[in-house]
Amino acid sequence: MIHPSSIISESAKVDESSYIGPFCVIGENVEIGKYNRLISHVSILGNTLIDNNNIFYPNSSIGSDPQDLKYKDEKSFLEIGSNNKFRENVTVNPGTSGGGLKTIIKDNCLFMVGSHIAHDCKISSNVILANNATLAGHVEIHQNAIIGGNSAIHQFVRIGKFAMIGGMSGVEKDIIPYGLYTGIRENLKSLNIVGLKRKGLKTDLINNIKTLVNLIFDQKDTIINNIQKNSINDHNILEIKEIINFINTDTKRGITSFKND
Repeated sequence: MIHPSSIISESAKVDESSYIGPFCVIGENVEIGKYNRLISHVSILGNTLIDNNNIFYPNSSIGSDPQDLKYKDEKSFLEIGSNNKFRENVTVNPGTSGGGLKTIIKDNCLFMVGSHIAHDCKISSNVILANNATLAGHVEIHQNAIIGGNSAIHQFVRIGKFAMIGGMSGVEKDIIPYGLYTGIRENLKSLNIVGLKRKGLKTDLINNIKTLVNLIFDQKDTIINNIQKNSINDHNILEIKEIINFINTDTKRGITSFKND
């Protein structure tokens, strides 16, 4: 169903099973899949591809031009997966020539009121951005991560899987998988124990992970030396291997460490 007050470009592709509520605008290069719902006053522009069963709440703006001053009207893209919720006033921008020309959002994410996803971001599945959380350009959010309300993530930062960013935080460097971070440009506080429990890990395993992570981030030496001298790679624990792989992957911002006690 398409409400008669909405403006749909003749070249846009909208599956007949999707609902387009009143006062929506859909641009000429937009493709909308099955069973999506645009409740009202939603704008979807640009070269935007939307899969299935997403919900867009009033005043969300999807696919409008990036806010990067280097953007020169180059053809760029936004891809959105399935089963995501975009609450009121959410903004999502497509990519730029400086970041691969594409912003990507996977599946089953929740973007709460006023959250912003800038150009060239890569958002994995099951991610939550709470109210007014802001991602600068080129940010990567890995699966099951949670970004607290009114938090700001610096450009090029990576947030590892199952990491938790507390509200009102400013994040300047990469956050390891399962990390818990709160504060204004602070350090990691601990591991995200709640996230590990939600993943189904038992207490003994969580304690082992905490011990090994403390060895990795022992500030008497570098992270790489700590991994080598403590034979961290020899431990057959999936979560530790994921953290080490994350650390060993090229970082543009550096890795957030733990606070000195």
